[in-house]
Amino acid sequence: MAKTVGDFIVDRLHRWGVRRIYGYPGDGINGVFGALNRAEGKIEFIQARHEEMAAFMASAHAKFTGELGVCIATSGPGATHLITGLYDARMDHMPVLAIVGQQARAALGSHYQQELDLAAMFKDVAGSYVQQASVPAQVRHMIDRAIRIALSERRVTALILPNDLQDLEYESPARKHGTAHSGIGYTRPEIVPAHADLQRAADVLNAGRKVAILVGAGALHATDEVIEVANRLGAGVAKALLGKAVLPDDLPWVTGSIGLLGTKPSDELMTTCDTLLMIGSGFPYAEFLPKEGDARGVQIDLKADMLSLRYPMEVNLVGDSALTLRALLPLLKEKDSHAWRSRIERWTSRWWETLDERAHQPTDNGVNPQRVFTELSPRLPDDVILTSDSGSCANWYARDLKIRRGMMASLSGGLASMGAAVPYAIAAKFAYPGRPVIAMVGDGAMQMNNMAELITVAKYWKQWSDPRWICMVLNNEDLNQVTWEQRVMEGDPKFNASQQIPNVPYHRFAELIGLTGLYVDKAERLGDAWETALAAQRPVVLEVKSDPEVPPLPPHVTLTQAKAFARALMEGDPKEGGVIANTARQVLGSVIPGGKD
Repeated sequence: MAKTVGDFIVDRLHRWGVRRIYGYPGDGINGVFGALNRAEGKIEFIQARHEEMAAFMASAHAKFTGELGVCIATSGPGATHLITGLYDARMDHMPVLAIVGQQARAALGSHYQQELDLAAMFKDVAGSYVQQASVPAQVRHMIDRAIRIALSERRVTALILPNDLQDLEYESPARKHGTAHSGIGYTRPEIVPAHADLQRAADVLNAGRKVAILVGAGALHATDEVIEVANRLGAGVAKALLGKAVLPDDLPWVTGSIGLLGTKPSDELMTTCDTLLMIGSGFPYAEFLPKEGDARGVQIDLKADMLSLRYPMEVNLVGDSALTLRALLPLLKEKDSHAWRSRIERWTSRWWETLDERAHQPTDNGVNPQRVFTELSPRLPDDVILTSDSGSCANWYARDLKIRRGMMASLSGGLASMGAAVPYAIAAKFAYPGRPVIAMVGDGAMQMNNMAELITVAKYWKQWSDPRWICMVLNNEDLNQVTWEQRVMEGDPKFNASQQIPNVPYHRFAELIGLTGLYVDKAERLGDAWETALAAQRPVVLEVKSDPEVPPLPPHVTLTQAKAFARALMEGDPKEGGVIANTARQVLGSVIPGGKD
């Protein structure tokens, strides 16, 4: 039997090292699916419930493995559904290839059913390379270029395949004018700045007496190097959200997350330092960095377009973070004073005590959500992989969850999309079937799309060598992050019509589809519930009935925010009583003179 274009595509992907594709079938891509079936397992296909979730899985695969993530969908709505998940990869600089079907070539331009201008539609999200195939001989160089560009530029690329083309007999490009003869293979280069630039950076860092370091996802493979440089400079280190796993939180000079979801010691670190070293981070909120002119700056990033973007850096270094730090280290001088580092450690120690106190504060309408995370931290398995959704749960994940060395963690960073935690956790489990995985999700994201992906877990979990896969759901019947943003940023009371969501028994849904369901509505039961979930022999949905009126506020409350908050209450917030009581317990101590924070 002659090899079809679809067969060639599957074989070429396999030769590039692709071993798993996430997606959903449809007649626009049937030729490739037939080839996947004929390939007899050379490439594993994972069937998501929705194409958006498949794209999130491909993005997460790239984040957790460093490999190319691949997703596949049919024409028309299948292709459009991929877009959000692909933008997640695009915003976080992840190499992902999208393969989508298209209507037959002879029908294009006729307003045919499910005929969309896919090349135009993907042009932004896959702007580095998006092409539609016309003839069989074209497919070889399209696959090779799409993969090589995705890997080298850490970008999304897209291939559009008319459905009739997929079933044609494959033809190699002829040896004649007007053809391309591409090949397979890519090895990431070792990129290190020139010695003169490293010396300029070292001069800035050596001159600083109060050095702050900010790390992001680009430093995830540079843990040892960051520790060495931080110790040499006597620096404190804050972590952008995608860089949570760069350093363990048991290091006393690691101040934790930064920004709207950040910690008070990270805020103090940035506002009082005289020198900033930024490593592999595109952290977006400049107001949480030093005031312009107050600190000298050095930045390291593989992508030049991310340099000196958030803060005007004196020295910009294009290079791999681990290699650049190794080259920089011999040029750095040990600080002769430990006062700055000691000060940072005092801030951080006090902050962890404050968080623990806040987590144990009683609440009026359900479990304190902070307690969910502080109870989990000491029980985390050493090799756990953590995912978080966007929303208020990300606040507690960022601040309260103590990560240790060897753990992995990620979420939708630049896009900050709801609905990513469960598909991320599914992809993590396929990439590392022997490691426990925990997803932390709000009820808004569960209702939006994550409940459906629990069916994907039910479909596949018996394949995993370690069955520990946990989805923890904060059920507060509220789109909580937006509710608090309305109160604090806009000065508006909670708008029930937009914010209140139905009370759904998530643990019972889990039981209905063959998973384990646990329900907690008392804080004292959280520890036992986590231990039960981590010992379970099948995936678990742990539903926590949590109080929506525990404020997920920034590390410091500005006067503007306080005024807006007061205005929201004066205008008649429907949860005014609980808001006032919990805010008094949680936050006011940090803004009233003599408060503990």
